[in-house]
Amino acid sequence: MRFDQCTNGNIFMHGWTKEQAVMSEHDKAILQELAKKMRSYAEKPEQEELMQLWRDHNDLKETRPLIYLDLENGWNELLPQEFTCECEGEMAQEWEMWLHKEIIYAEKVKCDKPIEAKFYIPYQAHDTKWGVDKKIIGDFYGGEAYTWESPITEDMMEDDFDVAGLIQIPQITIDWEATDAFTEIAHDVFDGILEVERRQWWWWGLELTHPYVDLRGFESMLMDFYDYPEKMHEILGRFTEGYLAKIDFLEQNKLFTANTGNCYVGSGGLGISGSLNPKAEVPTSAMDIWGFHESQETGEVSPEMFAEFVLPYQIKLAERFGLNYYGCCEGLDRRWEYVKQIPRLRRVSVSQWADIPKMSEMLGSDYVFCHKVSPTDIAVPEIDEDHIRTRLHQVLIDCKRCGNHVELIMKDNHTIANTPRNVYRWVEIAREEVAKVYG
Repeated sequence: MRFDQCTNGNIFMHGWTKEQAVMSEHDKAILQELAKKMRSYAEKPEQEELMQLWRDHNDLKETRPLIYLDLENGWNELLPQEFTCECEGEMAQEWEMWLHKEIIYAEKVKCDKPIEAKFYIPYQAHDTKWGVDKKIIGDFYGGEAYTWESPITEDMMEDDFDVAGLIQIPQITIDWEATDAFTEIAHDVFDGILEVERRQWWWWGLELTHPYVDLRGFESMLMDFYDYPEKMHEILGRFTEGYLAKIDFLEQNKLFTANTGNCYVGSGGLGISGSLNPKAEVPTSAMDIWGFHESQETGEVSPEMFAEFVLPYQIKLAERFGLNYYGCCEGLDRRWEYVKQIPRLRRVSVSQWADIPKMSEMLGSDYVFCHKVSPTDIAVPEIDEDHIRTRLHQVLIDCKRCGNHVELIMKDNHTIANTPRNVYRWVEIAREEVAKVYG
């Protein structure tokens, strides 16, 4: 099977060309049978109960801890063992893969991800991004380790190069002919079974330090705080300008899609909300949706430098959104006094690099405690159930004591040791530990 083309809660990251937008009667029949099966799960009463649970959770009402699992690259080990692709067309195969994943969630994963009678399609779009590319060395698209050659050299920093001339404002163009073609096919296949809905990720997060590292290299970025502080501010300011222009463009052209429904948001978990665009309608502005901000690349940079160089630009971006999610892998306990300045901050990442008990005390009942459980727990052929239980139990004890609105998120799964049962068993164990601590 080719590398899985969906990501983060089954969101297609790209559309299909006009040439790929074809559907045979053979493939249509297969997809419709799968869609009917998916609908049968979506119509169960517990699905709406899960939607309400997430809604209350994100609105800071008292709930039990939620459990969410996103397999990411692990799908490439699980899927070949769980189903055989029967469709023949390239686009149809990707749709078949998507439907199977939803069914696997319902039948085998059984975490707190709701199943809805919807089929999501993207646009066929092109984003110019920053107009300057790094040279990748290694198999990036195969999910393997890689390195790159950064295009902005030391000489360019010394020579006071024209930042605005080199780093371009991102431009989005949509191939409407292709988009209309596969949208029409989706309606033909699924109408009467699943609701066809547009869902597009125009960015993963409003990243500032990630593109900086792409253009300068990681070691160079760390030195730039000292050697080229003015130039660093100029580059980060240019990225901020670019994102603000992109937000304006998406608002003006009504291209935002709601991430306030059954949608993966930030660096893990779902964005279902009753206080922010509760019906998950087409957003009229960024104030209707979640924003996401992080700076993993500066995890070992001092809190003071982070506050001086990164935070001011993140605040400018966060001001545009109705609610905000902050953080990914970086340990936020060391810079929390600054991060909490993000306006309308609601969801906060608590990673394995954070002091987890300290974060429990810091967040209290004022934020959603998005705990990233270690993916190494299920990345081995024989999982250590006692170890998993002990770690989960202690986190839950601390969270209950501090009144946290906690969710347990298993993600960043680059491998599951070709053992799908690891995935299913982890969810079972997490549920058992939640029951022990919360009743």
